[in-house]
Amino acid sequence: MSFTWNIPAPDGGLPSEELLLAFDRGRAERVLILPAWFDEANKLRRFTVEVMRRLDAAGIDSFLPDLPGCNESLAPLADQTLEGWRRAADIAATSFAATHVLAIRAGAMLAPAGLPGWHYAAQSGPKLLRGMIRARIIAAREAGISETSDELLAIGRSEGLTLGGWHLGAAMIAALEIAEPALAPGQHGIAQPELGGPGLWLRAEPAEDAAQADALARIIIETLG
Repeated sequence: MSFTWNIPAPDGGLPSEELLLAFDRGRAERVLILPAWFDEANKLRRFTVEVMRRLDAAGIDSFLPDLPGCNESLAPLADQTLEGWRRAADIAATSFAATHVLAIRAGAMLAPAGLPGWHYAAQSGPKLLRGMIRARIIAAREAGISETSDELLAIGRSEGLTLGGWHLGAAMIAALEIAEPALAPGQHGIAQPELGGPGLWLRAEPAEDAAQADALARIIIETLG
C-alpha cells in the first residue's frame, strides 16, 4: 500500500524519490489521484484515502503520489514550479500505467490532458492564492501587523512568499496568479453538491464523511461501469 516512485531529473541528474500510496492489484482500470494542496491536502487526506478504499473494493486500482516538495519529500517546496508539478503528474500517469485521473481541488491544474477522468470541486490558482493570502493578512492583523494583498503579491512575484507555513517560490506565485484548471476531452467536472453537504476543506480541522466518500466513489464506479 505504501511505496516510492521516482521522478527523473529534467537535466539528467539524480531522480527524485517520493512516497506513493497505492492500491495496485494489476487491474484494468487504474486511477491516478492528484490531491488537494497545502492546508486542504491535510483536511482532505482521510477522505481521499477512503475514496481509494472504495475503488479498491470495486476492483479499481488507484495511485496517490507525493509531488516534489510535498509531505515527506526531501525536495524544497520553494524550488517547485507549476510546470514541474505538471511534468511530475505526467510522469506518474505513465509510470503507473494510469487509465484515468481523479483531480481534487487545486490538483485539477495538474491533470494530464491525455487521460479521461474527473475534476472534483476544481480550484483555480487565483482562488487558491486569494484564500491563502487572506488567511495570512488576518493572522498578521491579529499580531498587530498591517499587510495588503497587493503588497504581498508584489513580494511573492519577486522573492516568493510564505503562506500558511508553506514557502512558495516566485515562479510558483506568478504561475498561480493565472492558472486555471481545464477539462480535457473525456474529463468531467464533479461539483460539491453532487456529494451532498459542504466540502470538507471548509471545516476548521481535518475530518471525514463516509457519505461523501461513498458518493464520489460511486460516481467514478458508475462511469467506469
